[in-house]
Amino acid sequence: MTITNPIPTNNELNFECETGNYHTFCPISCVSWLYQKIEDSFFLVIGTKTCGYFLQNALGVMIFAEPRYAMAELEEEDISAQFNDYQELKRLCLQIKQDRNPSVIVWIGTCTTEIIKMDLEGMANRLESELGVPIVVARANGLDYAFTQGEDTVLAAMAHRCPEAPVQENGKKSLVLFGSLPSPVVTQLTLELKKQGIEIAGWLPSQRYSDLPPLGPDVYVCGVNPFLSRTATTLMRRRKCKLISAPFPIGPDGTRAWIEKICSVFNVEPKGLDERENQLWSSVDDYVSLLKGKSVFFMGDNLLEVSLARFLVNCGMIVYEVGIPYMDRRYQSAELDLLRQTCEKMQVPMPRIVEKPDNYNQVQRIRELKPDLAITGMAHANPLEARGISTKWSVEFTFAQIHGFSNTREVLELVTRPLRRNAKLDNLGTSQHIKLAIDSNTV
Repeated sequence: MTITNPIPTNNELNFECETGNYHTFCPISCVSWLYQKIEDSFFLVIGTKTCGYFLQNALGVMIFAEPRYAMAELEEEDISAQFNDYQELKRLCLQIKQDRNPSVIVWIGTCTTEIIKMDLEGMANRLESELGVPIVVARANGLDYAFTQGEDTVLAAMAHRCPEAPVQENGKKSLVLFGSLPSPVVTQLTLELKKQGIEIAGWLPSQRYSDLPPLGPDVYVCGVNPFLSRTATTLMRRRKCKLISAPFPIGPDGTRAWIEKICSVFNVEPKGLDERENQLWSSVDDYVSLLKGKSVFFMGDNLLEVSLARFLVNCGMIVYEVGIPYMDRRYQSAELDLLRQTCEKMQVPMPRIVEKPDNYNQVQRIRELKPDLAITGMAHANPLEARGISTKWSVEFTFAQIHGFSNTREVLELVTRPLRRNAKLDNLGTSQHIKLAIDSNTV
């Protein structure tokens, strides 16, 4: 394959669309972090044995750990409508209520429930009134584009269960942030806004189902992750909230822009952000010096690619390509604008953005461009390593704490790990075949 113009040279972002398969995890994997985030919840995945095997392998939770999720396995009789689905689900939910007593039960639909047209919403409404426990239905199935969209589906469903915010006669605005983050990161971002004099009315999701934030026309909402476009749409259209379109708080540059945009909506003059950002860049100069002049190629996996690309451009890297399974340009418009501004500031070429990338074509482009680092899904990491391309698993960025000022070093630690490993091996004079045999994602 011949590439005549591998890197766009104009001052505009270059969007392309291929027809590749979605090489990504199944969205039901969102259960792994959401059941820990919503502490009084129980997640019931309704699917086949294949779904159960996937969760068992992907989550790796032992039986005696008693996690707050379970599988409702569909047998052949269920699929052929020989069994009464309602009675089976009722039996399982009664057992869950008796054993775990959750404040909410979340039914996670799968590909099978979509294909056989199971009326999960209808059964949930009926069963909820009988059990006296809220049942939220989220169709987080493999028909989505990326595994992170499972969280998007769950949060969109929960948005309907949030209480109605009272109408503010004095025109007072309230702020709700949406996106699942670890508790320490939630605290950090809450404090950052509090320093600017902005109080947060709540988070979606909250740690407890009973603490879901009130929503309504006087509520402004802002996302913390780029894969939550369905939640944003639900909040605007169904709950009449006002969306703050801002870059996402990943890296010092993104966090600063995120805070500044929220401050502008609330008519607050931001204070001390210049010093805070400069201080963070100075503290990670040892990592940034490793990245300056290096190149990176995103194959596309979790919809964090644009935010990470923007941050790495600010670190002095050249981004050849940003592969992404799905791009909602309206929801990510502020992030795309910041990426364009960052490329202009750093005087580097604009990256090609490829939606639904064809992995075969991507591998050919990687062979020609020879990037210093490829951020990719697990399926392609070892084959690329065998061809001399350093890789990093994109899924690690999903589970690591990468948001806010304080976690800048965490992001750079992940990005630079394979580069630092290679440098150490080169210094040792290790032979090439031993070097390539080591998995950069586990060392």
